[in-house]
Amino acid sequence: MTISILVTMFVGLAGGLAVGSGFVAFLTVLGIIPRLTQLTKTMKMIQQYEWAVVLGAVAGCIFSLNPYHFTLSPLILIPIGLASGIFVGMLAAALTEVLNVIPILTKRVGVNEQILFLLMAVVFGKIIGSLFQWIYLN
Repeated sequence: MTISILVTMFVGLAGGLAVGSGFVAFLTVLGIIPRLTQLTKTMKMIQQYEWAVVLGAVAGCIFSLNPYHFTLSPLILIPIGLASGIFVGMLAAALTEVLNVIPILTKRVGVNEQILFLLMAVVFGKIIGSLFQWIYLN
């Protein structure tokens, strides 16, 4: 194998681990599903919420890795867009609490003095990843 294939495999694995870890931490540390069931007063349906998250993640992976294209009517797209907007709004509201997770995590891991470097690594990683996607993949 060439070095570029190995680097690509490493970057893909590292990115997948980072995104997967972040998603699991987002769900578990913040307790998104239990909070959602408390707000909607549907505690008895928590297992359905969990399965919806798992199936949504699997479907998202399948559709993002395969070139499926759908042509749907605008009448069908309106509810899908509405549901997507609700999801993004709930995600934005939950992410405001994530800012409290990073200082707690750095204290528990023992890198409290390097919190600035941790945050800068996240910021620069997002910037470089976005630029790579916009410049190279488009």
